[in-house]
Formats: sequence, structure tokens, C-alpha cells
Amino acid sequence: MPRRGETLELAVLGLLHESPMHGYELRKQVNGVLGWSRLLSYGSLYPALKKMLRAGWIAEHVTAPELRAVSRRQRIVYELTSAGEEQFKGLMADVGPSAWEDDTFDVRFAFFSRTNIEARLRILEGRRSRLQERLDRVQHQLERTQRQVDRYAMELQRHGVESVEREVRWLSDLINAERRDDENPRPDEDPLDIHPVPHTQPPRR
Repeated sequence: MPRRGETLELAVLGLLHESPMHGYELRKQVNGVLGWSRLLSYGSLYPALKKMLRAGWIAEHVTAPELRAVSRRQRIVYELTSAGEEQFKGLMADVGPSAWEDDTFDVRFAFFSRTNIEARLRILEGRRSRLQERLDRVQHQLERTQRQVDRYAMELQRHGVESVEREVRWLSDLINAERRDDENPRPDEDPLDIHPVPHTQPPRR
């Protein structure tokens, strides 16, 4: 299972792969990728940036303040290096079980435009299988305990089941769409021409 730090590194590398950013903008974009339930503080971001600087995955440049800027402080802009690009590609090429775990899936999904259809399908199908296993287990537990808990605890369990069911349906729709696109590619689309897409978040679990 991936460490939280590795997920953060993937998010930063993926965002800088699209364009250089200064710290404030990078934090805002990382929070958008990680989602509202895992808001990132500067106390978590900057140690990660320092680690990636030491590894040579990113570089930093000091920029002069704009003439009309309210603050006259210099700003540090971070950009991806060639080593960082290779690290990002290596992380995105990993489509094993860690790619569809709770702590990683949202970030991997945000950068799906950087992967091919085989990788996307493997991750989506893996995520759906993992959630289906979880759903079967929770439903079984719910049947066993429904007479032993009060109605509020029961409603909470039912809410959890419904949330997982929604995500399973969402994943199934995505998988079907990917397969249709694979069978009927657009004539003007180059399968090797990869473009970034807006970062979207799956239904919250």
C-alpha cells in the first residue's frame, strides 16, 4: 500500500508536468486533486517539495515581483526536471493494486489523460473489484448486525453501503465508455496524442 507521501509526490509531479507553479498555486491545485477530505497544509507540502528538490525531480527559481503586485516579495516557482518527468512516468506506469486503493485512486484518476486505455481499464476494473469485495463484506455484516444496533448506527451503515454502490455504478459507466471509445476511435484522434483534461473527482465514499 502506498505511503501518503508518495501520493503527494505523484500529485505534485503530475501538476508540474503540465506547467511550472509557485507555492501558493501549487498548494491550491494539489488540494483540488486530493479532494476536500484531504486538504493539504503548507506544513505538509514544503517538506515534500524539499525532498523532491534533493532528489532532483523538481527545480526552483526565484521570480521578481510584478510592478503592480500588492506584495513586493519575491516568489519561488517550481518546475519539473527531466528526472522528475521520468519519475512521474514510472509512477503512472504502475497499474498494480496500489493504484486503485483509497489513498491513491483519486490522484491517479486526475491524471488519466497521461495513460493509455489499457492502463486506465486495469485501474478502473481493479478499483471496481476492490469496492465490490468491500460492498459484499459490508452487506453481509449489515445483515448479521441489523438486529443488534440502534437505528442511527444502522442508518450510518446503510449510508456507507449506498456510497459504495454509487461508486461501483460510476466505475462501470466509465469502463463501458472506455471500451466503446477503444472499439470506435474517432478518425481525427491520434491515440498517442495525449492532452490534459480538467481534474474531476469521483463520487465521495
